[in-house]
Amino acid sequence: MASRHLSRSIAMQSLYEWDFYGKQNELSEALERNIEEFGPGLEDGNKDFVRRLATGVAENMNYIDAIIEKAAPEWPISQLTIVDRNVLRLGLFELIYGNKEEVPPKVALNEAIELAKPF
Repeated sequence: MASRHLSRSIAMQSLYEWDFYGKQNELSEALERNIEEFGPGLEDGNKDFVRRLATGVAENMNYIDAIIEKAAPEWPISQLTIVDRNVLRLGLFELIYGNKEEVPPKVALNEAIELAKPF
């Protein structure tokens, strides 16, 4: 598995856990635990990418969720499965806030689709 894809997977798993527990726990605790468990061979740059993705989603969640709700009014955020809403959040975060030279929009969309498949 490519390092960036693994990084996105770890970010998604951390967001899932945080969301599952009602955002009561610290996201940073889940991030560090999941990086250690699932990404022992990741380089520091990819570990930073995991943290940047997950914390970026958390910091911009209201805005991202508003976009999702506007695009799919029949599916309120609370009715989406935890996996679906967090994959959508990650993909939108990369599309809106990501470095387009580093991750072109086509790649961000493809990665979100690929990320959803195993989950």
